[in-house]
Order: sequence, then structure tokens, then C-alpha cells
Amino acid sequence: MFKVIERLLGDKIATEKISLTGSERFRGKITGSCPENLREECAKACPVGAFQVTADAQGYAVDYKKCLFCGKCVEKAMGSLQHSSDEALPVITEDAAEVTAEVIKQKLGRSLHVRHLDAGSCNACDFEMGAMSNPIYDLHRYGVHVDASPRHADLLMVTGVVTRNLEQALRMSYEAMPEPRLVMACGACAAGGETYGASYAIVGAADKVVPVDIYIPGCPPRPSAMIAGLLAAADMLAERM
Repeated sequence: MFKVIERLLGDKIATEKISLTGSERFRGKITGSCPENLREECAKACPVGAFQVTADAQGYAVDYKKCLFCGKCVEKAMGSLQHSSDEALPVITEDAAEVTAEVIKQKLGRSLHVRHLDAGSCNACDFEMGAMSNPIYDLHRYGVHVDASPRHADLLMVTGVVTRNLEQALRMSYEAMPEPRLVMACGACAAGGETYGASYAIVGAADKVVPVDIYIPGCPPRPSAMIAGLLAAADMLAERM
């Protein structure tokens, strides 16, 4: 917090260019070649079943919608697998994010309106979402506006695994949105639904209740990944209008 205040007082503007590459300690995409004798151990170590053994040349696949980026599979691989510092967003690049920011102004002709729905999160994703509006990430420079009502929203941003108590709220929020409408599952709970396992109180991932257009992996995702997803959503919305 003090660093932000120092930047504001010293530079006046603290806003930074959105980057999909994290620090050296950031756990992003998993890279490397996992030895055949360790693949089953890596799969067993994954608490959400995101690491899967395959029959192709690579020998493994990672379902990033479920992945918690906990590093357990990397530990079992004994140095043959590594976490890169790149976000696990294969469709979205930094160049695309920059281009899509212009789409909001040029194609939509207005701001992108977002309705956030917490379907049962631990609030980690929600805290990171709040950071999008701070002077560092400055979400509003892209023309993205958060609405209080789904009736005014273009995109429904869902966080948390869907609980049975909020299943109806999610469905009703989606039905209240005008066409064309989009849904973003933000974080491992909403995207993969495996974080808390099976329970009488849990429905699961958001796509079990409503159709999902964009998945943002992470536990929780970084604000920059969320913003990149929102910019990609603006591009998708422009194509549907």
C-alpha cells in the first residue's frame, strides 16, 4: 500500500501496461517433458485431477480450468517439469489484448458492462477482481464498467464454485441479461469446479448451470489475466452484435 502511495505522490500516475508474464516466482503454464515412470505419480499428486496421463508424444496434459497451480505435479516430476512465468491463457496474447482494447471503443461504440456474481467463492478471486480498479491496473481506461444489475450487463463474471443455494441466482442472473450476452468463469472454482470436491452443497463449475464463453484459470487469477479476458470478451461481443 505504501509503495502505491509513493508512486502516486512521485509519478502522479501509477498505471502500468497489462502483462501476461508474471514474476520469476509466478507459477504459470507447466512446461517440460515428464518421464514415463513419473507420470502416474504426478497425476496422483494433483488434488483436482488437472494433470492427466495421455497416449500422445508428450505423455501428459494439464486441464488449466481445474489447475490450482499448486506445484505438486512439478515436485513429483523431480525437475523434469517446471512452472513458466506465462499465464495459462493460450488464446489470449499481449498483442491481442492491446488490439481488443480498441475494439471496445471502435466496434462497441460504448463501454463493456459487466455484472459480477459470487456463486460461492472463498473471496480470493473477488479480492483480485477489486484490484483491477486500483491505480496500477486501472480497468476503467479500457472502458469496462461494472454494473449492479444483470439487466444492464453484457457479460456475467462468475467467481467461486456454484453452490446449490446460489444455483438459482446464477441461472436467473443469466436469463435477465439482454442478448447478446457472455459468461466468464473466473478462477479454478468457477472454471473447473473441482477445488472442493463433491458435496451435497455444491453443484460444481459454472458451465454446469449456464453456458460459459471464457475461462480464466488460476487460484486466484491475477488481475492482468482477468483484464485480458474482459478485453477478449469485448472482441467476442462485437462479433455477435
